[in-house]
Amino acid sequence: QVQLVESGGGLVQAGGSLRLSCAASGSIFRINVMGWYRQAPGKQRDLVADITSGGSTNYIDSVKGRFTISRDNAKNTVYLQMNSLNPEDTAVYYCNAQIYALVGMKIYWGQGTQVTISS
Repeated sequence: QVQLVESGGGLVQAGGSLRLSCAASGSIFRINVMGWYRQAPGKQRDLVADITSGGSTNYIDSVKGRFTISRDNAKNTVYLQMNSLNPEDTAVYYCNAQIYALVGMKIYWGQGTQVTISS
């Protein structure tokens, strides 16, 4: 059974920083793309950033220059360093990964972690 477990959310003031982590565990053969999505109240869940197994990254325009996604393939873990946070970044952040495991290739989601930015 494959699981994604997130950590690192919380409440910070505008201009502050947070670092999110997401660790995949289970009978994993290979992880392809890993990413972070977010969902604000009343809005759909949208991609924030993703990273391939080779380290190629992709960001939405609103976080470029402020957020950095990285991964440790040996630990099956993806990180999201978030700097210069503003209230518009408030959302539940979800980890996502394309994982090839015993059951084949599937998309997995973490449970979500709340990020709240106060003005």
